[in-house]
Amino acid sequence: MRAIPFKQVDVFTRVPFRGNPVAVVLEGIEFSTEDMQRIAAWTNLSETTFVLPPSSAAADYRLRIFTPRAELPFAGHPTIGSAHAVLEAGIVIPKAGKLRQECGVGILELAVDGDLLWLGAPAATDTRIEDADIAWMEKSLGARSIGTPCIVNVGPGWLIADLGSADIVAALNPDMQNIAELSNKFSIGGVTVYGASGDGQSAIHVRSFAPAHGIAEDPVCGSGNISVAAYLMKTGQAERVGERYTARQGMQLGRDGRVSIRIEGGKIFLGGSAVTCIEGSLR
Repeated sequence: MRAIPFKQVDVFTRVPFRGNPVAVVLEGIEFSTEDMQRIAAWTNLSETTFVLPPSSAAADYRLRIFTPRAELPFAGHPTIGSAHAVLEAGIVIPKAGKLRQECGVGILELAVDGDLLWLGAPAATDTRIEDADIAWMEKSLGARSIGTPCIVNVGPGWLIADLGSADIVAALNPDMQNIAELSNKFSIGGVTVYGASGDGQSAIHVRSFAPAHGIAEDPVCGSGNISVAAYLMKTGQAERVGERYTARQGMQLGRDGRVSIRIEGGKIFLGGSAVTCIEGSLR
């Protein structure tokens, strides 16, 4: 096999090794689906992506996204990290400051704003769960939720819960087996929780647990943060938190991801910086 260009990009940070890494294979056309899944299991990152020629003339490139165990139709941090990689590699040149990515949920538009990339998120749906399942989630987390948790689906689905404060979020030590079983029951990515921040730097702190996908805790989760924003809108909290806010995530894993959220006209935009940490090739 010829050498295939590869980058590892840290997302939701301007400082290397402080965000969430994604492996980006820049010429994915060389690989079968089975190869892609095998490579994603080998990198052992929360996601690995493969850049492909678009199947639609409306898109600049196509992206396939894999966790160590399964393919995803969409994920936030791989989308932003892969956009950074294709721009840096010169594969795509923005048109009027924008690029269009084709993935499992359709064609998504990204805007380049200095060192920030903004993603127009897919539309979210929400599903209530039974009180017994909420109790199961709370027992698994070791914490009570505020309000009514629900599943929010933006491609991957997340069970979203407000735990009230960042201190409670930080202190969690979840039962990962229970979280995995709960996730499998509802065919979702996992559980994402948040709490109000008092750090003067962010509005909320977030944690995302996805053991069913081989990811005990996602360092900084784009789709989880989009799902939190959708939950804030659904529960009438968006005005209190702010229609433009920053979320922090990853501190319990030695990271310090900063996720920008913008809500405009009922649509959610996810923003983040990215930095390449590794460049090389697969052979």
